[in-house]
Amino acid sequence: MNPLNERFILSNGVKIPKVGLGTWQIPNDQVVQVCLDAFEVGYRHIDSANGYQNEQGVGQAIKQSGLKRDELFITSKLPSHIKGYQVTLDSFNETMNNLQLDVLDLYLIHAPWPWSEIGKDCTQGNIDSFKAMIELYHQGRIRSIGVSNFSVKDLKAVIEATGFVPHVNQIRFYISDTQDDIVKFCQEHNILVEAYSPLATGRILSNPQLQKIAYEKGVSVAQVCVKYCLEKGTLPLPKTTKRERMIENARLDFTLSDDEVHKLDQITL
Repeated sequence: MNPLNERFILSNGVKIPKVGLGTWQIPNDQVVQVCLDAFEVGYRHIDSANGYQNEQGVGQAIKQSGLKRDELFITSKLPSHIKGYQVTLDSFNETMNNLQLDVLDLYLIHAPWPWSEIGKDCTQGNIDSFKAMIELYHQGRIRSIGVSNFSVKDLKAVIEATGFVPHVNQIRFYISDTQDDIVKFCQEHNILVEAYSPLATGRILSNPQLQKIAYEKGVSVAQVCVKYCLEKGTLPLPKTTKRERMIENARLDFTLSDDEVHKLDQITL
């Protein structure tokens, strides 16, 4: 199995590569080479965000790569503090200028609340922002739209107010933290779950149970973590700046048995 060549199909028929490269905390001047390395390795799915302050570098890498635009799947996100219709349109235009693209493959509301006010009720702002994204989607400027870090309550509010089901919800998802209630709701409503931090920002790599399974498989702990996400029907977005890790994270031609997945389900950090 080479997940770089395989696709999930979103509810609107858009195809999305099963593994993407996360770019959080990769500076703008560094992300150009990171993306070029990823393209050379075979990645075609890049996950960025206005809040990462590296959209310009991602756009530069796309231009330098020589790859056809329709070979690539590019995601960006509306900053978490921007809530409202017109400000969302304005921020989207800024993102497109940064990326130097005419059409974006996936655009997400980065969070249901500002990072500085986690838990704040921004329901109406999220609804207004999502309405703007629906408008951009119908205009053909975005191929798919969604949300990130949304709870079941947040999802229901947006769906009920707009009548539009997001194509994607990108959430924190890794072994020991799988947010089952959100995943269940999303799968019941044909919303693809993307898994950011599939390696638990590295904390999980020293877990002895995981190390044992990886050793028995002849693979790395990181590979088991990424494979686990796929086994759960989610789309992993491992982040790395190292070319050899990019190759490793996508080398997933092994299987996890039901028993092994069950053991992984029981791990706690």
